[in-house]
Amino acid sequence: MQRVITARDTGRVICRSCGLVASIGQDRCPRCSARLQSRDTQSQQKVWAWWLVGLIAFIPANLYPMLRTTQNFRTEDSTIIGGVVDLIDHQAYAVAIIVFVASIVIPVGKFIVIAYLAVLTGRAHRTDPHRLLVLHEVVEFIGRWSMIDVFVVAILTALVQFDVLATINPGIAAVCFALSVVFTMLAAQSFDSRQIWDRLEESAHHG
Repeated sequence: MQRVITARDTGRVICRSCGLVASIGQDRCPRCSARLQSRDTQSQQKVWAWWLVGLIAFIPANLYPMLRTTQNFRTEDSTIIGGVVDLIDHQAYAVAIIVFVASIVIPVGKFIVIAYLAVLTGRAHRTDPHRLLVLHEVVEFIGRWSMIDVFVVAILTALVQFDVLATINPGIAAVCFALSVVFTMLAAQSFDSRQIWDRLEESAHHG
């Protein structure tokens, strides 16, 4: 592999906030005052810490009720999976697929991808760095849209409160799901993507 001269090799560091190239000895960016750091040495610990608490919050988000529906003096609790099954029973297949993908497939996929990136960049590797960067960018992009379930619950709650015979209230799972989304977003943001290239170079040096 051809040796590439990095900013760190030339005694420079790039501000991750505004992109200014500064001397590596400076603590703060002279333009935006953001902290300058050539590599986040605690990136792995931060990623795993946020990833773990996100996973812990994701478990009750699927075990406890997401919605509590009261209609004709009858109250029913519905979990995420229970809601998907109810939608299928009512033949709302498209909505069921959307809820299942947004609530189960995407969150689980994010956990797997973040863990994969953290494990791989924790040691020397030969995996295509461009593919790893794409994975990281996809996880960060999806993270911005992962609150769809919570928004749907909030909208349903607001709309159905106008009906005196039926009410919908968010369950404890809605809070847990929101926390899980926030924690996984923080895990993805804590990942220092520059480590992908560092570990690739280490692999090349070791033959």
